[in-house]
Amino acid sequence: MTRWIDPPPIDIPASLEELNLPPLLARTLAGRGLTDVSSARAFLHPDEIPPTPYPNIESASQGGISEAVNRVNLATRRNETICVWGDFDVDGQTSTALLVQKLRSIGAKVVYYVPIRGKESHGVHVESLKPIIDNGATLIVTCDTGITAHEAIDYANSRGVDVIVTDHHDLGETLPNAQAIINPKMLPKDHPLANLAGVGVAYKFAEAIFDTRTSNIEHRISNIELLDLVALGLIADVALLKGETRSLAQKGIQKLRETKRLGLRVIADLAGASMDTLTEETIGFTFAPRLNALGRLGDANPAVELLLTNDPPRARVLAAQIEGLNARRRMLTSQVYEAAEAKLRAEPALLEEPVIVLSHPNWPGGVVGIVANKLVDRYHKPAILFSESDDGILRGSARSVEGLHITEAIATQKEILRGFGGHPMAAGMSLEAARLAEFRRGLGKAVEGQLGAKVREEATLQIDAWVGLEEVTLELADQLEMLAPFGAGNPELTLAARAVTFKSASAIGKTKEHLRLNVEDENGAAQSLLWWGGAGGELPEAGSKVDVAFTVRGSSYRGQRQVTTQFQEFRLVEEKVIEIRSSKFDIRDMRLQSSTLNLQPSTLIWAEGPDRAAGVTRLELKPADELTIYTTPPSPAELRKALEIVQPKIVYVFAKRPLEQRPDEFLTYLAGLCKYVVNQRGGKTTVSELAAASAARESAIRVGLEWLAAGGQLSVEVDEDDVTLTKEAQEKNPYLQAELFVALRGILNETVAYRKFLSTLEDVKTMFNS
Repeated sequence: MTRWIDPPPIDIPASLEELNLPPLLARTLAGRGLTDVSSARAFLHPDEIPPTPYPNIESASQGGISEAVNRVNLATRRNETICVWGDFDVDGQTSTALLVQKLRSIGAKVVYYVPIRGKESHGVHVESLKPIIDNGATLIVTCDTGITAHEAIDYANSRGVDVIVTDHHDLGETLPNAQAIINPKMLPKDHPLANLAGVGVAYKFAEAIFDTRTSNIEHRISNIELLDLVALGLIADVALLKGETRSLAQKGIQKLRETKRLGLRVIADLAGASMDTLTEETIGFTFAPRLNALGRLGDANPAVELLLTNDPPRARVLAAQIEGLNARRRMLTSQVYEAAEAKLRAEPALLEEPVIVLSHPNWPGGVVGIVANKLVDRYHKPAILFSESDDGILRGSARSVEGLHITEAIATQKEILRGFGGHPMAAGMSLEAARLAEFRRGLGKAVEGQLGAKVREEATLQIDAWVGLEEVTLELADQLEMLAPFGAGNPELTLAARAVTFKSASAIGKTKEHLRLNVEDENGAAQSLLWWGGAGGELPEAGSKVDVAFTVRGSSYRGQRQVTTQFQEFRLVEEKVIEIRSSKFDIRDMRLQSSTLNLQPSTLIWAEGPDRAAGVTRLELKPADELTIYTTPPSPAELRKALEIVQPKIVYVFAKRPLEQRPDEFLTYLAGLCKYVVNQRGGKTTVSELAAASAARESAIRVGLEWLAAGGQLSVEVDEDDVTLTKEAQEKNPYLQAELFVALRGILNETVAYRKFLSTLEDVKTMFNS
């Protein structure tokens, strides 16, 4: 249970009164340490803050930003080929695009490269660097990576190629032998630039690179045009929004609203997002997931192209590809999240540890970081999820909570790690599977060392203000917007209303993964709250009295300004008691019987699978007094649904296990079904029909169809349950296929385990309690 904390009493300093702020805003600023006019004004009005020049920090063997600028200018004059080497997350993509655009603007000859996650992971790798140097690059400029790339930089030096490292990740024990290094981790912790993400570092480098062909004014304007990329990268990377990092994010969001980048405008159009009223939430929930999908499930180099292109048809093609990958990312994320939650329910002791650490061989590595972040949001604890490869190596992603430097905590276990890297809020690492328990114990101690007793305390929710539902207005939303952008270091205000009646909930969104909750107070004031990703979440009974916590933002829909309230949590005040009458039916164990000949002719026989001889599938079930479960269902969900449809008085359980299929066998069978559908049925079918024909879970069918599409074998369109298949050749994506295969293997293994469990139950009645 989460303990709610009431708003603390805060006196508004007299110094803030001259700003004429609404009381809630003034109290918030004072509570966050902004107690004088100058700091409050700087927080609210970033345009009044002059930019901070990046300091030149040099060592005996590496130059700083001055050396980096000189080397770039020299390469430009000599017409050398400069390769910008980025990273595949949004911070890396935007950093790469920013430096490429800047360098091209001063007349440099530029190429770029972003590593492919499925082939080489983060960092600079000799195998990929070699052909770039062979093709003539004489200067490598890294962004959002490189600070620990000792081997690759030494290799470049041996080939006579200079390297400039721009990065924001934590420093290693020694610095690489680069010609110049720009990394804010080398600055004092209280420096205005200390919290920059990779794109922020790239931007400060771009500020320092002066185009001798332009005036000072033209130079400044050209840099301002890059701020939209800065906002994208900073928000997506969950940078700490303090100092100039907040100022850059705020200025960048203003620039993003009027961006001329075709790719971003097409993404917004396809996603139904408004650019005019864009906020950091638009970045976090619209742009970042889509751009990250390329890096996680494919090749992120086209994302850089999308951010740079001025070709409308090309922008639309790339954006459509990203939209498709994002849909697959959502599907995989949902499956891994459900599996992670099931693991926590089965082993609740894991939630009592200082950090949630979970591992599974069937979790696709491309989405474990996203799921870790969802677990952090739910349980208010740091989380690490690992995927396990066939060689017994775990590769994981960590997400942190404010106040915990997760990479420093992970570094305490470096002796048992194969590798690691990151920053305060996120990290990646790898280790041998056999050492996971040792890692969990050691990391828990390190986290406890940083957070102290707080790590063992129950989760809390700080309420910033109690309000009545009638106070939730557009005027309030506009006032709160003065505190934006929100994020790490500047959380949204959490408002709460007391003793409201929970009226109803409805699923919304294309995939019905979100909920709209309706509440009403005793005076009749009503409010709808959006619960993003709330489908399947625990809800009170309709009519219950609850306290409800939420955030408030202004938004725009079809040109009209409106208030959007986003649900955070509820706590019961008075529960509505509903009398539940459970259905009773007679259960007869027939598992030792081999035939259904002795059953009544009126008995409905449910049987599925390629080898079934008689009976009906789940699609043909109908009300009946007697139901025979001849083949074991693939999961409890199908069993519950069947019982709801049939409403039997007697259930005969034969529970014969359909023929087990390995992933490759399942995919071959599914491909055969798809071929039949294309040739004989005009390409029209449904997910549920394919699942019934395969005796499989619908999730297995969805993943299998996407695997076939990623292999270029056919075109697949899935709209809820409806499936349209065509023979159109598709571009192959082997990296996505690999991730989908891992997910499919996990689903099939869970199905096999469930069926084996049912076949060995001593009391068959137990299966109806699952």
